[in-house]
Amino acid sequence: MDKEDIILKRLKELADLIKKHNYNYHTLDKPKITDQEFDKLVKENDILEKKYPSLILKDSPNKNYGSKIKDNFKKIKHDSQMYSLANAFDYNDIKEFIKRSVKFLNLDNDDDFQYICEPKIDGLSLNLVYKNGNLVSAGTRGDGFIGEDVTENILNIKNIPSKLKKKFPDFIEIRGEVFLNKSDFEKLNSKLENKSKFANPRNAAAGSLRQLDISISHSRPLKFIPHGIGKCSYNFDKIENYYDQLKNWNIAPNNLSKKCQSVEEIIKFYNQIDQKRSGIDYDIDGLVVKINSFKLQERLGYVGKNPRWAIAIKFSAEKANTIIQSVDYQVGRTGAITPVARLQPVNLGGVIISNASLHNFDEINKKNINVLDLVEIERAGDVIPYVTRLVKKNSKLNSKIKPPRNCPICKSNVLKEKDEAILRCSNTYGCSSQKIGRIIHFVSKKSLNIDGFGEKQVKQLFNLKYINKIEDIFNLEKFKTEIIELDGWGKLSFSNLINSINNSKKISFDKFIYSLGIRFIGEVNAEILANEFKKLDVLISSSNNRSLLENIDGLGPKAISSIIDFFSKDINNETIKNLKNHLSITYIENKSFDNFFSNKHLVFTGTLSELSRDEAKYLAKTKGAKILSSISKKTDFLIAGEKAGSKIDKATQLGVKILNEKEFLKKINL
Repeated sequence: MDKEDIILKRLKELADLIKKHNYNYHTLDKPKITDQEFDKLVKENDILEKKYPSLILKDSPNKNYGSKIKDNFKKIKHDSQMYSLANAFDYNDIKEFIKRSVKFLNLDNDDDFQYICEPKIDGLSLNLVYKNGNLVSAGTRGDGFIGEDVTENILNIKNIPSKLKKKFPDFIEIRGEVFLNKSDFEKLNSKLENKSKFANPRNAAAGSLRQLDISISHSRPLKFIPHGIGKCSYNFDKIENYYDQLKNWNIAPNNLSKKCQSVEEIIKFYNQIDQKRSGIDYDIDGLVVKINSFKLQERLGYVGKNPRWAIAIKFSAEKANTIIQSVDYQVGRTGAITPVARLQPVNLGGVIISNASLHNFDEINKKNINVLDLVEIERAGDVIPYVTRLVKKNSKLNSKIKPPRNCPICKSNVLKEKDEAILRCSNTYGCSSQKIGRIIHFVSKKSLNIDGFGEKQVKQLFNLKYINKIEDIFNLEKFKTEIIELDGWGKLSFSNLINSINNSKKISFDKFIYSLGIRFIGEVNAEILANEFKKLDVLISSSNNRSLLENIDGLGPKAISSIIDFFSKDINNETIKNLKNHLSITYIENKSFDNFFSNKHLVFTGTLSELSRDEAKYLAKTKGAKILSSISKKTDFLIAGEKAGSKIDKATQLGVKILNEKEFLKKINL
């Protein structure tokens, strides 16, 4: 089994978990895990994406975050996107953040940097819009682009003025956090019945703000502290200048914020905040570090959902020790067999934990873990934590965790490919667990996005033989009588499901490719294939042409082999044929932009003097250019710095136009 398949599976798992917990946090206001646990998921995803960029999902958590808004609030579109912060977990992460910033800007060091550091408040993000000094709207973050209109709900918050005084810009988005003080939270909860009590101040703040009965919102002692700026008609020089102006408008920024000059000062301030946070009358979960200069922020820009110029240092997560009582196995969509530890129940952060993922047998051997051993666990996602390390071996008796010889579901042979850590069931098309997994993948949010058709429903209908393969979901109406009588179902829920299925039938070509579940074809590779072949029939007819596939930039050899293998199977082609009868596939149209590099293919080589190569690529992408790693006939321009090397010769041979750094900067209007 291929290592990339394992990584791809984990990236999909992480994406699902992150999206689920974002929904619980942002939409339901009922988080199921702590911020530290959520942050570990995000960090793991970031590490894997950096190490395996070819496997980055189109719907990566780094591109999509937050959650959709509730139906009972009006939608409000932000004038500029609301981003989220990348996380740091130790001092080395902070040093790496600064190092990356220096490298991106092509500087020798960070001597010219200043940093604004402030506690990260655990509240609800809010975007205030002022036009000509008048407050015109207030919106929650939502998915970063569209949030909930809570304008009327925030009018009673003392430091959110309805009108700005003194000098103000014609237009400004002021961003910050709505929260409740701990003391106010305790008073509020003491007045509520047990069933209505809030779990924590963050939930209480969110629940108080998002009330349809405005009087309830106004009765709650909500607070607001600004920490950012969106679109603005005036250009501030530094964050500290912006904060000074906020004070003039009576929108006071955090009085604990501090300007630091070095990583040493940042670390010292982090330790100070960590030590005093128990005495702060509002919940904080870390320290935010932002580069002070707005000019540098603009140059650094954004990567995915995160600004390059800011990071959050999170406080440490909770851990606990417990005993492994037994181990069993789960079989995933691709046949991957995951060992799961059944634990002696232990309280971790207020939650009783009884299961933990052991990931794979290489990890088990590396950690020297056996049944009955005392281990340290740390919650890393949903309700299943992971085993961090061995604490103490059982001196009397323990049982070695042995890999299964047969699939625990279908009893087929188990395979382990060279350099693979995960075992895999060999019965690809016959194993019921893999069948279920493929259907779950097909109906998931990243594929057809069928509401109300999750893992629970798929397994239930599969086990009752109402569905057996992907295309069966479009024929569920013939089982209406039987299904509406099942537990958890009824006429309304069944009708909603059918409506969701019907609404999902229009699907973009790239999403359709992704929905097929081809190994090594995540969202990014699916988009590459959609852009290259334009039509499904063309993709199918070209799928056995290895040389053609090898010329597609971005497709690795494993992805190419997987494409060839997938389309060579009659069972897969039959599935596609049947799906075409139910789906309306929309195809990609090339966008046209009005600038020199729009839709042009660029390759960079050599050392640039004015910009780092990363910054140059970022600027080119903002102009609609597509960046390639190697020269081909598709290349429009080679951007050559000093010591360009052999790419110059190849570009000359192929007739590719060569631009030096000065010419590139002129064309990109710098």
